Amino acid sequence: MFQRALGEGRYDRGSFDVLDALRPTMARASLIAARLGVERARGTVAAMTAIGLPAAVLSLSGRVLTANPLFEAMSSVFLPVAFGGLAIAEPNANQLFQEAIVAARGEAEPSVRSIPVPATADRQPLILHLLPLRRAAHEIFSGADILVAATAVNASSMVPSPTLLAGLFDLTPAEARLASALSQGRTLTEATASSNITVKTGRSYLERIFAKTGTRQQSQLVALLKSAELPQMAKRGSQ
Repeated sequence: MFQRALGEGRYDRGSFDVLDALRPTMARASLIAARLGVERARGTVAAMTAIGLPAAVLSLSGRVLTANPLFEAMSSVFLPVAFGGLAIAEPNANQLFQEAIVAARGEAEPSVRSIPVPATADRQPLILHLLPLRRAAHEIFSGADILVAATAVNASSMVPSPTLLAGLFDLTPAEARLASALSQGRTLTEATASSNITVKTGRSYLERIFAKTGTRQQSQLVALLKSAELPQMAKRGSQ
């Protein structure tokens, strides 16, 4: 469009002719730019395939731009919805997922959001990681605003720090200290003693931790927490 003062009246034929002449060139440039962005997004999820991670990149509206074959194969977990969007089959996880997408639109700084997806009869429990892309990362993942990756929950010898747990699962400092102690293989009694709280208070904290992480048993919680180091590594790599 041509910007002009309201007092200058209607556009003349010459203005339309100039714009019409530019339109094919601008259309070709837009098509090429969009195509390059899609190819770069495909390269991103292809790299995730190489390291064994199901991954997809989304626009800020939640529309799926591209996904790798590992992600597409998980049709029992990830469901297509209207307007090219994405949903999680498990209702509680889906609510957290949709809230995370909305939150990503207003974040000034990128932050990993880790969403637990409970196990089923034929699948291990998963952690779904959402990483809003900003600054240099946004340039690398051209056209994409959110990187989504899924990891299976496996027990490991790693013990995440309370600070990391607080950031990933929105735990209070006291809840994070208790969760970190439990991830070291301690009983609730031992964990509460090391955290300087009573067992009764520890049980109350544990119920809130279960609710925030989507787990129901201490063994599930420990396996989930020991998988929590991966998204932090992903965040450091994106910045």
